[in-house]
Order: sequence, then structure tokens, then C-alpha cells
Amino acid sequence: MRRRLARHVRQIACAAALALGAALLASGVQSAAAAEPYQVLVFSKTAGFRHDSIPAGITGIQQLGAAHDFTVTATEDAGAFTPQNLAGYAAVVFLSTTGDVLDTAQQDALKGYVDGGGGFVGIHAAADTEYGWPEYEHLVGAWFKSHPAIQQANVTTEDHTHPATAHLDDTWTRTDEWYNYRTNPRDDVHVLQSLDESSYSGGEMSGDHPITWCHPQEQGRSFYTGLGHTAESYSDPAFRQLLLGGIQYAAGAVGADCGADDPGTGDDPVEAESFTSGSGVQAAGHAGAGGGATLGYIDNGDWAGYAGTETAGATSFTARVSSAGAGGTVEIRAGSATGTLLGSVDITPTGGWDTFAEVSTALTATGSGPLFLRFTGGAGALFDIDSFTLSHDPDPVAEGSSDVHLFYYPWYGTPATSGSWRHWQQGGRTPPDDIGADLYPKLGPYDSGDIAGAVDQHMKWVQRSGAGVIVYSWWGQGGYEDSIAADVLDSAARHGIRVAWHIEPYGDRTAASVVDDIAYLEGKFGNHPAYYRDAGHGNRPAFYIFESLKIQDWSALDAVRDSAIVLAQTTDTSKVAHFGGIYTYDGIAGATAPGWKQAGDYARANGLVWAPSVAPGYIDDRAVPGNTTPTLGRQDGASYDLEWNNALDPAIGGSPSWVSVTSFNEWHEGSSIEPASSTPPAGHGYQTFSGAYGRTGAAAETAYLDRTAYWVGEFGKRRAAAAAAR
Repeated sequence: MRRRLARHVRQIACAAALALGAALLASGVQSAAAAEPYQVLVFSKTAGFRHDSIPAGITGIQQLGAAHDFTVTATEDAGAFTPQNLAGYAAVVFLSTTGDVLDTAQQDALKGYVDGGGGFVGIHAAADTEYGWPEYEHLVGAWFKSHPAIQQANVTTEDHTHPATAHLDDTWTRTDEWYNYRTNPRDDVHVLQSLDESSYSGGEMSGDHPITWCHPQEQGRSFYTGLGHTAESYSDPAFRQLLLGGIQYAAGAVGADCGADDPGTGDDPVEAESFTSGSGVQAAGHAGAGGGATLGYIDNGDWAGYAGTETAGATSFTARVSSAGAGGTVEIRAGSATGTLLGSVDITPTGGWDTFAEVSTALTATGSGPLFLRFTGGAGALFDIDSFTLSHDPDPVAEGSSDVHLFYYPWYGTPATSGSWRHWQQGGRTPPDDIGADLYPKLGPYDSGDIAGAVDQHMKWVQRSGAGVIVYSWWGQGGYEDSIAADVLDSAARHGIRVAWHIEPYGDRTAASVVDDIAYLEGKFGNHPAYYRDAGHGNRPAFYIFESLKIQDWSALDAVRDSAIVLAQTTDTSKVAHFGGIYTYDGIAGATAPGWKQAGDYARANGLVWAPSVAPGYIDDRAVPGNTTPTLGRQDGASYDLEWNNALDPAIGGSPSWVSVTSFNEWHEGSSIEPASSTPPAGHGYQTFSGAYGRTGAAAETAYLDRTAYWVGEFGKRRAAAAAAR
């Protein structure tokens, strides 16, 4: 709701600005001209594909600078990225850079420069850059995924007030190389332009395809456009004005609203007078209307556009209307006033301009892009619209990789929710400040039964990690973990996460009891939307058996061999008869991968799943005082990268079917990727994630989530490459 309210305020502000439309367009350029001269650094180093449009881009930006009081320095020397040198520039432009172009110190310099108030501009392949630096994805907005052939497409202007897009019509038809992105940035940026995927071939973003955007970056500013592949772009006046507005915004020479957009379903009521573009219509004051005004002065052929209200997935339209005039029809259209007709609704006179009625209609066509309302009817005033609601089907939740599984522990408790502390006091500790872990959770010592608080936040973080499956620690029928499992599955389902099972060594566990457990879990949860089944292995659910070597005879598993994937915890292939898979769990062994290649080869030859386990480290000193067993430090992320590299190297890791991560939140073992507090209670010697992958302070709290997402992507790419090579 908070983002929708913010967007609604922006809509009202934009509507008010329409009266000054020409002045706004002029002021964007005039204010820049009046600003003090400044310096812009254009960086075009490439470590991958090199665009032949780079020279034209440099020339074009230099010409813009000469005409608009900024000086351009062009370089491909990454040595320019020092705090001292960057301090002399108002903005840095990444012009179709590709690959890994900055070392760690240079990355830190760029981040510190922008966070401290500098400006960043990314053009086209700037999104195809620095994949090994997770914070760059946030800086640029999204990473490149793919592109179809160069072709003509329609670009929709979503913001007519930003200096980069104020000069553009609602639709701009042009030829370029149209990037698809790995993620949709809309939640985190302010979208200025989007692509109409129905106007070209090869769009892969489900109809919501941002292509130009901006956002604040700490005290600085970031602007990105996916346009600019062709050399001809840089002599196109409309594209040059787009670049000029982006550079001026990033440099701080002109102001603009770049707060993050709502995903934009529009399911909240919209005041109809808050249109962002229109023809013939005006706001009309009425005491009985919401906000004291309606969309009025509507005549035949008039229209109103709402840039912040998305039509993709729209199913119905409802409006509060009044009419002392002729009445008429509202046409609900997508993308423009003449765009796809989604549906229409008739409005009959209500008896007065202050007498309101509700009208509604189902939408029978599909479209994409911002909402436009077009009005038809007889002569004279037709009707007023007070407010409307455009309803949508719920957006499908993006799902992570079904082949990356995070071990998940639901065994924590607090006195407020569970009546006593559970697990946090391990090692003789006294929560809440003193807990049995070397790291302190970002959420503090939480309760696993706090579904709306801790568990929902966990699922959001799991979603961010790119993993699609959690492996739920389960200690037998009727136990605490069993009692809250349904609620955890509900939370997982809300976030597109699936749930597999980690059957722990509860008392009196036998092979036969495990078979009974599988039947129990299948019967109780098998129809739940979050219940994991692996489509690549017969749509079977997965059950990891911790300490499987404690039981010698597993022949009872033959009864479920065809209906479930049951994984043994070992690399000793002589101990996996009757099982359907193998995993390791050990958070230290991944650093040397003992027996992994043999286990992977055996699994592949015998039709088993191979799911080696990786971890960012293993330190349990506070949970197990006086511990003398080996530990593994995180080494600022190097340990995690080493284990992932081992898992994905066929010569070491044995080509896994899945990769399992130890763990999302096993705090006692220090193996968590769940965010750890950057400011834990003092005096207890807690570690933090500071330093991981070059991040410090609060920015480091999510370092391991984001690095997991990187490795999830690498896993997918390497498997695709291996499949293509076969």
C-alpha cells in the first residue's frame, strides 16, 4: 500500500503539472543551461562484446556537453576509478561497457562516489557488465539476459515530466536492439519508458518490460536506458534529448522524481482527475466527490491517460460516475487512446452532477501498457468520473530455481510466542542479547511460529536468493516442527517457494518409520501448492535423511522408490542401496569436496539424484563452548565461492542434479545465509557479514543472499551450456 500511495501522489502531481506542460518541458533544458558548468566521465571499457556504436556515442555525448555546459572526458582506463579522481565529476557514464571492467578497489570507489552524492548513467550494454559484483545490479537496475534481432518496436512513455522523456509522445516507434533483463526492476526504480512487447518479436518479460528508468542511490542518482545499440541512435535528436535529460538528472543539474514505482496493478481506487495525459478533459470541483473533484468537461472523443495504472492482466473496470448531461460510453484501452480496446461500459444520466452511481464491466480483451479511457456519446457534456478501479488477476509470483535447495530450520522460539526460549539459549546462553550463535540474526532471536513476521520475511529473503526450494527440518509426526508446517507452507506458497523435507534422527527412527513418515507427509501436505515435486525426476517429492548411516538396513525404502526421492547423507556409494539420491550436508567438506566426483558419477550412472551441499562457513564456538572440531571461516565470501565452484566444476563436483545449501538459517553452526545484523548487541563478540564481497555495514547484511542468487544463475548457465554441448 505504501508504494501505491506514493504513486498516487505522483499521479496527482503530474495532473497538476499538465496545465504547465509546455513550461515543464522548457524548464528541463533551461535549468540545466543555467546550472554551473560541470564535468562528466564517459567510460567505455569492454571485456566482452564490443559495440561499434561506442565512438558515435562518445561523440554524441561530447556534442551534448558542448551545447549544455558540461565537459566530457572519455576513457577506457579503469584506473580513473579512484575516490580522488571521481570527486571531480558530476556524473559517470557507462557507455555500452561489457564484462568485468573494474577490480574490487575500483568498484568500491564507484559505489562510494555514487552513494556519496555522485551520478551514474548506464547506456545499453552497461547492463551487461560486472556480473560478479552483486551491488552493481542495484546500481544499474537490472542485468542483461538476452536480446532478439534488431527490429522496430513501440516504446511507451510512462513519465512525461522527467527531463529525459518530457519531449516524447505517448508512443515512440524506433529501431534498436531490445534487451530482456534477468529481473524486472520496477519494484526498485522509477520506470520512464517501457516496451510494448506486442509490437515486436522476442520480448521475454511477460508484457511488463521497462527499458529506461532512474532511481536514487543513497545520496546519489542513477539513470539507465537500454536504448543505444546502433550508431545512428546518437544522431537522433529524440534519443540525444533522452541522454541529455538522463545525464542532467544524474549530475544533479535538474531535479526529477525518481522514487521507486509500485508494480502498478492499479487495484486501489484511482481519483479520475489524477490523469497524467489527456485531451479535452479537466478537473471539475464537486463537494460530493472523493478529493472534492471529478474528471469533468467530458465531450465526445475526449480521453484521459493514467501512466501509473497498468492494464496487463486487467479483468474488470468499475467507476463512480455522475451525469446531468447526455451520458455516453467509457472505452477502456491499453497503451494509448487508440490502443487495444479491453472493454467498454455505458453511462446513463444520474439526474445531476452531484448524484453518483456505480458502473462496472468485465474486460474481455487483453493488453499491456498504461491505462487510457476514451469517451464517446452525443453532443455536449456527457458525464463526470469521480474515481475508478481497474482490477487484475493476482500477479504470479516469480519462482526461483527448483534445483537449488536451502536447508531451513523452524525450531526457534521466544517466550512471547512459544512460552519459552527454544534453541537460542543453546550453549548456556541467556537470550535475547546473548544467544548460542557466532552471528546475530537481522531479525533478532525470532520465533519460528511468527508466520506473519519472521517466516514471511524469511520467504521474501529466500525468494531474493534465487533458490526455489527450502528443505524443512522435521523431527517426526506430532512434533513442534510438524505442528507449524502447514503455516510455513502457506507462507512459502505466497512467495513462490516450494518445500522439501529434512527427516531428522528423531527417537526410534527406523527405515520403516521413515516410509510411514513419507506417507504421512504426502497425505497431509501432498496437495499443498508449496509441496515440492521435481518435474525432472518423475514429479516426485524429495526427502533428505540426515545421518542416514545410523541405520544399516534401508530396504524398506523400496516401497517408495518410484513415488519419492529419498536422499542418503554420504558419499560412500556402498551405503546408498535403496535410496534415490545422495547429499552431503557437511558445511566444511565442500571446501575440498572429498568423494564428490565419485558420488556424482555413481549417481548419474545409476539414475540417482546428486545434491552436494555448499556452505558459506561453519563456526559453532558459542553454541558448543570448548568445541575442538574443525571450523571454516567465511573469508569475506571466499569460502562460499570455493564450495560453489567445486560443486559446479564437473571434474570436482560430479555434475550435480541439485545443489543444496547448508543453510538458510542454522544459526548455531554459523552457516546461515539469512541476513545477520550489522549492529549486534555489544559485548558478546558477535561476528558480522561486513567485508563479504566488498560490502560493509548494513549493505553487507544481505551479501550471502545476493551471492546465492549469482550462483543460482551460474548453475543454470553452466547446465544449459553443458546440455547444448551434448
